[in-house]
Amino acid sequence: MIQLDSVSKTYTTRHTEVHALDHVTLAVAHGQYVALCGPSGCGKSTLLSLVAGLALPTSGRVVVGGTEISRASSAERARFRAQQVGFVFQMFHLLPYLNVLDNVLLASARPRDGDTTQYAAQLLEKLGLVGRRHHRPSQLSAGERQRVALARALLNRPALLLADEPTGNLDPGNAAIVLDQVADFHREGGTVLLVTHERQAAERADRTVLLENGRLVEPVA
Repeated sequence: MIQLDSVSKTYTTRHTEVHALDHVTLAVAHGQYVALCGPSGCGKSTLLSLVAGLALPTSGRVVVGGTEISRASSAERARFRAQQVGFVFQMFHLLPYLNVLDNVLLASARPRDGDTTQYAAQLLEKLGLVGRRHHRPSQLSAGERQRVALARALLNRPALLLADEPTGNLDPGNAAIVLDQVADFHREGGTVLLVTHERQAAERADRTVLLENGRLVEPVA
């Protein structure tokens, strides 16, 4: 499902170069659940962005679901994300002027219709948010906002779920709800790549890999 071949990513600032990833090679099979761990600043979020096609590598090759992301155009990468990828951000990225249901429906890869709206409502019900569908993000707790973000990521029934510290801002109860839904997605055949600092989250995965200073260290477990 995911193949990174000797992938490096360097960010150039005014005064220096930051080597976020250094010749990382990683394979994630279809249907696998992988936790990506490591200290802050080691390149975890950068790796996730490259897999999603939100950024391009400085060198190396990124292939996801048969698409060579590292050579795709911006339009091709956007289409790939809409069709194959659900992305859960740590900071939610909900639009403050839209209600919960409309925030979820923003992810729709096809014209909004009754079936899409019904499925969005089903996701919200599954995540315990049926009574919040007309609330705006400012009226929700952090845990509720993250659950909305997860519903949005799952709306298009993606093959791949990428999650960047999805429980980092949550209390244990809400973290468990989010991780349970990620596990359900995995049990139904989805592939998961989850970035986390937390043992509770990493223990849910089939496999754990570690990044240190932009380099991959595996297997951890």
